[in-house]
Amino acid sequence: MKHEDAEVDFVRQAEKIRTRLINYAPAHTVDELLTKALDEISDLVDSPIAFFHFVEADQKTLSLQQWSTRTLTDFCQAEGKGQHYPIEQAGVWADCLRQRKPIIHNDYASLANRQGLPEGHVALIRELVVPIMRKDKVVATVGVGNKPTDYTEKDVEVVARLSDVAWEVIQRRKTENALIDSEKRYRRLFESAKDGILILDAETGLLVDANPFLTDLLGYRHEDLCGKFLWEIGAFKDVASSKEAFEDLKAEEYIRYDHLPLQTDNGRLVDVEFVSNVYLVDHTKVIQCNIRDISDRIRADAERERLLSAINQADEMVLITDANGTIHYVNPAFERVTGYTRQEAIGQNPRMLKSGQQDDAFYRKMWETISNGKAFRSRMINKRKDGIFFTEEMTISPVRDPSGQIANYVAVKRDITEELRLAAQLQQAQKMESIGRLAGGVAHDFNNMLGVIIGYTDMAINRLGPAESQQRADLEEVLKAAHRSAEITRQLLAFARKQTITPKVLDLNETVEGMLKMLHRLIGEDIDLVWQPKAKLWRVKIDPGQIDQIMANLCINARDAITGVGKLIIETGNVTFDAAYCADHDGFIPGTFVMLAVSDDGCGMDKETIQNVFEPFFTTKSTDKGTGLGLATVFGIVKQNNGFINVYSEPGEGTTFKVYLRQHMGEALVERAETPAEIPSGHGETVLLVEDEPSIINMVRAMLKKLGYQSIATGSPNKALQLAESHAETIDLLISDVIMPEMNGKELAEQIQALRPQIKTLFISGYTADVISLRGVLPKEANFLQKPFSTSELAIKIREVLDKSLALAEGARKQ
Repeated sequence: MKHEDAEVDFVRQAEKIRTRLINYAPAHTVDELLTKALDEISDLVDSPIAFFHFVEADQKTLSLQQWSTRTLTDFCQAEGKGQHYPIEQAGVWADCLRQRKPIIHNDYASLANRQGLPEGHVALIRELVVPIMRKDKVVATVGVGNKPTDYTEKDVEVVARLSDVAWEVIQRRKTENALIDSEKRYRRLFESAKDGILILDAETGLLVDANPFLTDLLGYRHEDLCGKFLWEIGAFKDVASSKEAFEDLKAEEYIRYDHLPLQTDNGRLVDVEFVSNVYLVDHTKVIQCNIRDISDRIRADAERERLLSAINQADEMVLITDANGTIHYVNPAFERVTGYTRQEAIGQNPRMLKSGQQDDAFYRKMWETISNGKAFRSRMINKRKDGIFFTEEMTISPVRDPSGQIANYVAVKRDITEELRLAAQLQQAQKMESIGRLAGGVAHDFNNMLGVIIGYTDMAINRLGPAESQQRADLEEVLKAAHRSAEITRQLLAFARKQTITPKVLDLNETVEGMLKMLHRLIGEDIDLVWQPKAKLWRVKIDPGQIDQIMANLCINARDAITGVGKLIIETGNVTFDAAYCADHDGFIPGTFVMLAVSDDGCGMDKETIQNVFEPFFTTKSTDKGTGLGLATVFGIVKQNNGFINVYSEPGEGTTFKVYLRQHMGEALVERAETPAEIPSGHGETVLLVEDEPSIINMVRAMLKKLGYQSIATGSPNKALQLAESHAETIDLLISDVIMPEMNGKELAEQIQALRPQIKTLFISGYTADVISLRGVLPKEANFLQKPFSTSELAIKIREVLDKSLALAEGARKQ
């Protein structure tokens, strides 16, 4: 009975302590409340020392929160309040944490594993420490110490119960404090927010509160808004125009308008972003509406969109880097010109386009100029992704941030490669035309004077008698010189397209065949002359004497290019060029033509020589071997007959001249051009194109795209090997020029075949197939297409190569 009475008494005491703590809490801080709780507990168990530790959520760290009043005033001056330290480093008093149960040490001095006490700490005689548990975790510890007598299990029960009571009151106070702090913070945020905030009663739709930003934005006073229904405020008619519309808003619980026009009190429209959410406040539903003025952003976005649209549609390349030169943006024109996608370019440095054609001094000057805040304007040669060079005009300008520091560089670039080529072509054409006019005028006047010289010299010779042999010999030398001068004059007239001609409709095969004996004598016995006429050749209308001049000059030029023994091939053929083909080939003319080709295996020519080869008096021969008028004469004759001429040559690889004369469509019997077959399309196959002439690369890639093929291209055989090895997908066909720097087409094909055994190969060249095979560069059975070729010719040849391979594979499979 006494035990039950004691228990009832203890419960009453605990309840009184709880009540005192609850009443004490509102007017005091948490620290003061902790001290009060420790004082109550230490008094009840007669302990002069009492302390409170909090345990962190990780269950590995604790912190000293408070001592009892008596501990601090009478016993302990040790520091450490608020310090955090690991449980594993705590002394024996923390065994209650490690073992998760109350711990009694009634003889502290005899503990072998004690760690000692900090400086200023009262000597410990005995201690009792209990853990406060919540949801199977230790949240705090309460310890008492130095009771005059030993601690008992009854003391454990008392301290444990009172600790739970204290923790409950402390947590409630901490929650209340947190709520008060939260409300203060919310109010400060509410009042100072740079967005409008509107609070509505979710049940009624009454406006409860509005922050200053919203009232200023809409031009209303706070009292004009609060206490009204949302649908009574005109600015929000698009959000809730009636009570029924408000019910829909309330049912949705979340409403968002990315662009909502609100009308201010003075009738002005403001673009806002509107978001509403429903949540509970003290068990009451409220709707909070956040309203952001986006007028400036919309204007900035519109301006930015206009600017970005202009940049994206510009023909000029636009490139933006940071202050260190790292690319942040490129426009579609950059992708189109360089071949690099935006994803490939961003994060790189513009030196990815470096061609090596500018020296280091150029780049130092450029960087020095722009880093000093000045714009840099220049012309430079860069390199595309496929390795092809292009020339650009550029302006690089620094962009400063508000502090005046350079933040970005903007480069505006224009590809002028085609402009330079056309300008050079126009300049060459104008030069040739000017020289032609000059040559024609000079030759006409000179012919008149030669006529006088020849006439009077001939008469003088006829008047001389037998005794005047020395004078006769002298005059005959003069006459020979005059005749040689007349021949030069005729060549000048031919170049100027002013010689007197008598055109006839003729079969070019018959005309050339009639000259073969003469040509054999002209070129000599050491050179093998091969004649390869095309059957059913169309007719042409030209002066037969001009054909003689063309053949003689081309064959003499070929003879002089050959040292020792060699080979000269003469070919004819029918060729048709459409407008699309000619648009991609400088100098070509749409129509039907008869082709006359003269090829040799001589020393060949470099590009600089080819550019000047038709100019009068230009020659690479010694002065005793030519006047430099032979090819100029051929050029003039071809132009006079509305045809054109092309030359294909590489140093050390011989030369091919191709003369194109228009098919005669008059009354004479002629073979009409065959109706072209339907152009076969590709099926998405991938083609690797290797060609050292950039203009041909661009033209063939355009053809392949039109025909339905994918393509990767380069001007370097070594680069082609890298592409063949690194390209992730199948490459179905290699199209390669035969004569190239680094290695020829045959060697390249063999090496790529080793990397990709299934790849097929098509060779292309300005030389004829016979010339190529006779030199041993390609076997006769190789797939070959002669330049120039049309889209239809390329389409047919590709399908022939690919389909033949498929047919062979199918046949092998069936066997």
